[in-house]
Amino acid sequence: MDHFVAAEEQIASERLRQKLEEVNVAARTNLAPIQDHVNFTLQRAYFKCAHECFDRRRQEEISKCVENCSIPLANVQQTFDNEMTKFQERLNRSLMVCQDKYEAAKLQQKTGATNDLVSCADQAILDSIKVLPHLANKLKASFGISGNGPL
Repeated sequence: MDHFVAAEEQIASERLRQKLEEVNVAARTNLAPIQDHVNFTLQRAYFKCAHECFDRRRQEEISKCVENCSIPLANVQQTFDNEMTKFQERLNRSLMVCQDKYEAAKLQQKTGATNDLVSCADQAILDSIKVLPHLANKLKASFGISGNGPL
């Protein structure tokens, strides 16, 4: 029986890895326009602004000017990172609930515990994937990005 349980857990583990890869693909797809905005539009604006700072005469003015140029990019990156951290934490909490239910079912020697774990995790991951377009739209609105891109 132990070999059967181990094989079942191995299959469940592989399925969960596949599902988590689906989250990664969905995140990349939904968030690509935002990353492009940060990586290209805002960085270009930063470098243009910083370049113009060298028209100043004193080193102190140049340094202060360049520092001010970085503020919009830093603010957007921090907001993006904070939202992604919250997204990841929500997903982790949901998966932890599934794991806790699984551990409790194993202690009670319930049959089908592994299937219940996979089902619970599938639903948590699906729910997270469904949130991504809304998160992307929230970030786009916050950053003033027009258009929906691949959403």
